[in-house]
Amino acid sequence: MLKKTLAILPCLLHFGVLSFGQHHPANAGTKTSYGSVGYADSINNGLIPRDTLKGSVHRTTMLTIGGCHIHIEYSSPGVRGRVIWGGLVPYDEVWVTGSHNATSVSFSKPIKIGGGIVPAGTYAIFTIPGKKDWSFIINKNVSQHLADDYKQAEDILRIKVQPKANVMTQRLTYSIVESKPKAGTLIINWELISLAIPFETL
Repeated sequence: MLKKTLAILPCLLHFGVLSFGQHHPANAGTKTSYGSVGYADSINNGLIPRDTLKGSVHRTTMLTIGGCHIHIEYSSPGVRGRVIWGGLVPYDEVWVTGSHNATSVSFSKPIKIGGGIVPAGTYAIFTIPGKKDWSFIINKNVSQHLADDYKQAEDILRIKVQPKANVMTQRLTYSIVESKPKAGTLIINWELISLAIPFETL
């Protein structure tokens, strides 16, 4: 029976019969949320040696900091040997910072990012990758596919962010880290790039 189960497992993974988008809420006292447990984490951690899944997997990450619950839902594409920056993801163009529908982020309380205030609510995350600087964007229109309907006039917040070199992350990963009782960092890792966006809860 075990041999038969192992034999059909790759097929289940390939056709999406097994779901890897389950929630992974941070437990009480946890200081970091690393997103959904499943295929993407297994690829990133080397538990699955080769990423053969062509599609993106749905992932969720969340954490409560200073009484503010932060909840992120996104699609996680893979590197899979491709040129990402300046290739799959063009420089100097608005990017959905995921794939398919816009990445959504919800805040149960207002937060402060880079001097700007974001009211409680649900928003879309976009970025504009650059060779030196990136723009990190929170947009009020969360019901978007890719950046097809993106309008700068609907931005709630736009700040410049310096990308940092990072270890290879095969699958796009959002995480939230608490740095103080009412402060934290939203982190986006993919390929060899990491973005860190500090915030405070109000």
